[in-house]
Amino acid sequence: MAGKKDFLKDVIQHIDIKKHNVISLVDSFEHMAFSSRDLNRAARIFDTMLKDKDCTIILTLAGSIFSAGLKKVVYDLVNNNMVDAIVSTGAIMVDQDFFEALGFKHYIGTPFSDDNQLRDLHIDRIYDTYIDEDELRVCDETCAKILDNLEPKPYSSRELLWEFGKYLENNGGPKVEDSVIWACYQKNVPIFVPAFSDCSAGFGFIIHQTGNPDKHVSIDSAKDFLELTKIKLASKETGIFMVGGGVPKNFTQDIVVAADILQEDAPMHKYAIQITVADVRDGALSSSTLKEASSWGKVSTSSEQMVYSEATIAIPLIAGYAYHKGSWKERKPREFGKIYSEEKATA
Repeated sequence: MAGKKDFLKDVIQHIDIKKHNVISLVDSFEHMAFSSRDLNRAARIFDTMLKDKDCTIILTLAGSIFSAGLKKVVYDLVNNNMVDAIVSTGAIMVDQDFFEALGFKHYIGTPFSDDNQLRDLHIDRIYDTYIDEDELRVCDETCAKILDNLEPKPYSSRELLWEFGKYLENNGGPKVEDSVIWACYQKNVPIFVPAFSDCSAGFGFIIHQTGNPDKHVSIDSAKDFLELTKIKLASKETGIFMVGGGVPKNFTQDIVVAADILQEDAPMHKYAIQITVADVRDGALSSSTLKEASSWGKVSTSSEQMVYSEATIAIPLIAGYAYHKGSWKERKPREFGKIYSEEKATA
């Protein structure tokens, strides 16, 4: 009978956009139709965001995209000042990025495997990708360890993920060269996870709060909202690059309304692109168009583009196009992570 090692042997390789100059390919899409032309326009809008010196770029992430091989793309976007803040699901940042930073891997699998056999072997399946459940438990316990060593009080997810980066630094750095949490810690790029308990960190909270019933760390989701809104208030213009939909998408669109409440006539997001495979006909958030968001006063319709494509195909092309165009070379880092420490210093 096959054992665990027979399944966990072929490691997922994260694509390196620096190695593939896709400018001519994506430029050729302009003269085609359907999703190819949409993708071309989205790539050009992203490049325009990078050229706009007044534009803050917020990247939103949903879906199991780091486990699928897109982690290095986001790492390169952060390292080359191509994004200024990230709003993500917890699974991407903790179960996938932090998990690999601890030295663990994702493996090539198949959707046609015997899931009962996988369960017996403590192997979890993400469509055609495998992950070791026993290693995930280590990730859960590491999250609890980090929480145990913090002052017991409410924190925003941004504050907690900064502590995750600090933990990696204090323990010899990440075990990989492309940790997004690590890069954001180094570059002062804030990461927000508005549903932070929905991942390994959530299990870490269960362990931590059970062991510390009277004084423990908790999540202040309202502080999350305020802190991300402060980035909108500190920016002349904003552009959003959304992968998937869900909570990260709506959370990031909503800061325009929040900023308008705090500062009358706050501008809508000037640029917006979204990559999704969700069907718009059911009216769900993940598929709601950017034009629809304009009716809520969240997104301008002057430079917005929906791309109905699976992320592992579209993201390397859009990000790779913008990277090789080189407009990022003139961008200065925003380092929004510093605005919160500066507020404390002046308080």
